Amino acid sequence: VFPAGFGSLMQDVLWCFSQVKGTIDSGVTEADIISTVEFNHTGELLATGDKGGRVVIFQREQESKNQPHRRGEYNVYSTFQSHEPEFDYLKSLEIEEKINKIRWLPQQNAAYFLLSTNDKTVKLWKVSERDKRPEGYNLKDEEGRLRDPSMITVLRVPVLRPMDLMVEATPRRVFANAHTYHINSISVNSDYETYMSADDLRINLWNFEITNQSFSILCIMQMLCPRSFLWCQDRVARHWPEIRELQPQLTLGLVLSSCTVFEEPEDPSNRSFFSEIISSISDVKFSHSGRYIMTRDYLTVKVWDLNMENRPIETYQVHDYLRSKLCSLYENDCIFDKFECVWNGSDSVIMTGSYNNFFRMFDRSTKRDVTLEASRESSKPRAVLKPRRVCLGGKRRKDEISVDSLDFSKKILHTAWHPSENIIAVAATNNLYIFQDKVN
Repeated sequence: VFPAGFGSLMQDVLWCFSQVKGTIDSGVTEADIISTVEFNHTGELLATGDKGGRVVIFQREQESKNQPHRRGEYNVYSTFQSHEPEFDYLKSLEIEEKINKIRWLPQQNAAYFLLSTNDKTVKLWKVSERDKRPEGYNLKDEEGRLRDPSMITVLRVPVLRPMDLMVEATPRRVFANAHTYHINSISVNSDYETYMSADDLRINLWNFEITNQSFSILCIMQMLCPRSFLWCQDRVARHWPEIRELQPQLTLGLVLSSCTVFEEPEDPSNRSFFSEIISSISDVKFSHSGRYIMTRDYLTVKVWDLNMENRPIETYQVHDYLRSKLCSLYENDCIFDKFECVWNGSDSVIMTGSYNNFFRMFDRSTKRDVTLEASRESSKPRAVLKPRRVCLGGKRRKDEISVDSLDFSKKILHTAWHPSENIIAVAATNNLYIFQDKVN
């Protein structure tokens, strides 16, 4: 059972979504591959972005007395094209439409707002519902055509008539031309008036009301917590504790001297040609409590206490069995894959992805872990997911898979966890799987 209250992890028909018709075997275009997954602050909405520049939003079904078990199912709520391919003629550079990140803003009214970004441009989208339409215009007929003013003899008062529910996504702001390198992350500030965008060498601070100007906080990368932010570069995570008053005279030297550096000393005896690559951090996350940070490199997930930067307090091996495969992984470029990691709502469980459509969960209190698989074969309604095991060689058990049989083209790079419940979303190529705890 793993972990307490989440032991009978099951797929509850919530939604198995494919953006193309047919199965994976029939072929998947590059544009259909999911590139980011994100729950909103309440968990009622789930957004995905793909390499084709599309954003698909799923909405959670409300519980009904007749079908109480359907609570938790996510169905398509809205689909829209967020970004289009562009070409920078000054730099002779093609800009892909791929959605790199999506971030939700807390809901303030009936509408929803989210940020989406490709390599160069961040957009603020408003998603709203409309179930009424005005009728009885004076200057237009019911088809929307202008009427002859000489034919208007009666003044009419327009009225609102019911109509089928329509979900509209409209761009409210476009933030562009502030990054020389590709944008790899965005993060909304705690004041909900500003946000950060980061590329490989620069972090910019934006105001939601100002699109043509941003403040460059740092010229070197990621994440934001109330009055502080966290970024990673190569194998190092850095935490700058206070940004209450951002002054133009802040320099890189001042920032680096006032921030906390989290780096684990390297063991010289274990150093190899691949050491620098596999130790590079691909994702970093604050815990919900703000006490810890989590970093993901190629082989491990580490948890750090903000008060102790010299070494991690917890280290979890994600797929240590790949150490013997590093040479072939380097040759096929898989060693450069950037896996994400997420906390559950109480910071007690960690989840991250692996190959062969496997994803891993680690219980921080019991130190137990489990490997699960997101596949169409196990996507039947209310089917319980069975733990998977990987063996290095020799005699293999019935429920084990050999490391030589792993499919490295199937990888779980992007995952998301519901902010308060045991519901997870896992992106596997062009498919989105949503799993729910059996006790929910």
